[in-house]
Amino acid sequence: MHIVVLSGPEMATEFKQKFQEEREGVRYTFLHSHGLLDEQLKPADVVFDFLLHENPERLSLYAPNQVVFCNAATVQLAALARQAELEQPCALIGFNGLPTLFNRPVLEVSILHKGCEAKLQEVCQALGTEYLLVDDRVGLVTPRILCMIINEACYTLQEQTAGISDIDLGMKLGTNYPKGPFEWANQIGVKIVYEVLQAVYEDTKEERYKVCPLLKTKYLKGESF
Repeated sequence: MHIVVLSGPEMATEFKQKFQEEREGVRYTFLHSHGLLDEQLKPADVVFDFLLHENPERLSLYAPNQVVFCNAATVQLAALARQAELEQPCALIGFNGLPTLFNRPVLEVSILHKGCEAKLQEVCQALGTEYLLVDDRVGLVTPRILCMIINEACYTLQEQTAGISDIDLGMKLGTNYPKGPFEWANQIGVKIVYEVLQAVYEDTKEERYKVCPLLKTKYLKGESF
């Protein structure tokens, strides 16, 4: 099984950390740009595309016999396939590709249609990873919940109810979370948190996902907490 990983350097490192054990019959090629020659993708049986949401039109370049894992934190697979106007799409599988959340024992995934599930099982078995299948919705489950928590923490900070360190410590002690919301925001990236919340809000129009002005300002200024 030839697997191509299309990502930035940071997520390539996290991918290698998750699948660090070499497995018989599996080989990897790492690419860092959609601008690279399409010929490099053609031999692949499986592609982990962390960047497809940035260039969704490239979905049409994948062959129907390829299995494509797409970072689905900000996109819905059904919308992606419709936008690409695919008559016979590849086996399209969404995954949680947020920084620090990919390298976990269980891979969080969604599928375009039922026919993709057999391919999903086959690939995950070859890679030696468990997976959790969730609905094909923008934000999946973990990114949606975690970014909402970060957003609520931003409202608390904005209202000067508590400071960053107090909020982080209170969340870790009170809920037994491994990190506080601002620690998570900095590690995931304020830009990514903002983009997830924007995408989920556009999908649901629920007020709980409406971006806090403080978070938006941090995003616009390129600042962390």
